[in-house]
Amino acid sequence: MNRLRRRLSAAPIAWLAAIILVTFAGCFGAPSEQAKAASDTGPAVYVIPVKQTVESGLQSFLERAYKEAEEAKAEHVILVINTLGGKVVNAESIGHFIRESKIPTTAFVEGKAVSAGTYIALNADNIVMQPGSTIGAAAVVDGSGRLLEDPKTISFWTSEMSESAGLQGRDKNIAAAMVDINVSLDLKDKIGRDKQKGEILSLTASEAEKVGYSEHTAASVDEVVKWLGLEDRTQIEVTPSLAEQTARWLVNPVVMTVLLILGIAGVIIEMLIPGFGVPGIVGILSFGLYFFGHYVAGFAGMESVVLFVIGIALLIIEIFVPSFGILGILGSAALVAGVVTAASDPMTAFISIVIALVAAIILISIYVRMNRTKGIWNKFILRDKLTTEQGYLSADVKDSLLGLEGTTITPLRPAGTVQIGDNRVDVVTSGEFVDANRKVKVVKAEGTWVVVKEIV
Repeated sequence: MNRLRRRLSAAPIAWLAAIILVTFAGCFGAPSEQAKAASDTGPAVYVIPVKQTVESGLQSFLERAYKEAEEAKAEHVILVINTLGGKVVNAESIGHFIRESKIPTTAFVEGKAVSAGTYIALNADNIVMQPGSTIGAAAVVDGSGRLLEDPKTISFWTSEMSESAGLQGRDKNIAAAMVDINVSLDLKDKIGRDKQKGEILSLTASEAEKVGYSEHTAASVDEVVKWLGLEDRTQIEVTPSLAEQTARWLVNPVVMTVLLILGIAGVIIEMLIPGFGVPGIVGILSFGLYFFGHYVAGFAGMESVVLFVIGIALLIIEIFVPSFGILGILGSAALVAGVVTAASDPMTAFISIVIALVAAIILISIYVRMNRTKGIWNKFILRDKLTTEQGYLSADVKDSLLGLEGTTITPLRPAGTVQIGDNRVDVVTSGEFVDANRKVKVVKAEGTWVVVKEIV
């Protein structure tokens, strides 16, 4: 029972660690002092960078930045865009809340607004481009960068791009040409070239202004502010907090998988090898970092942490309390549910946990093999050898009887009893029967096995 208590104590520690990290997340993600100051000094222009891959971390940061701007009653938001794109699902969410925001937004394309970056820009009220910048090339690609040929996906993304362009009074056909290679457009009169089938359209700053995809060309944010007529407003630049930068790294699928591997392997090894040591600490910290990253990114709630802790606890109990696998199944289901509900993409999370389980099993096997004499199973295994050399005798050894003679007390059929000297000895023959009161001789004695033969 004490051993069980020691094992179960790891679960509350994991929960406590996760709660502490979540508390830190709340502190790191709190509104900045600049935002609070802006609310005291009057309307301000919020400058928000979009200079990273479009993914869940960026979405969480932009949602937080827009919330701060709304709380500060900002007059305008300028998105400084320089990105090569990212995930469609995150771009779609970002575009929708920009479009629905009460604060007017201007997208300033500082370098490249490619793919998902183009979609974000199209949802702004204005687009201003820096000389030498480009916008477009918004075709849907897979993880290796190859164009997707799925008609449903292409149709959906073309529709989203076209709708966003149309809502701001821009040509829907140009937005479609940025996505679909099968779209052709006659643009020679406007930009001096046509968009041919098999190509993906992208526009330079001057071209975008000519076709109505940019309202102005500016070299800097200050010039954009001046063009908007807001040069007398306070500029508040919102940057990702330390927690958001850390979370962005932690929610990366590769990092997420590594954390799950270390977490699962660490906790299970700690259960198998007595003592709260390095594996247990590594496991708890890995799980804590996993949920910390997803909490800051806005995906994980305390229900995910609770599900995960319950899963670990049930798996620990299963080791000590046989339940015909019921607790193990419930624990595994809760563990998987905790990981999946904490992630932005359930399928990615499920794949990560499957990979993590396989890798963790390999690590656990190696660790257990290297520490085979320290496992809890050794508590139930007798490893002392009860050999004669160690002074142990399993029974009376009859080797000394070899060659001695005696008289049968009972018939040997083929087993019976023989009087040898002062001792009565249980013996057997090689298969023949011997009557009582006959002379016999011990021909073999191996341990407690005594074989006799009648003396003729």
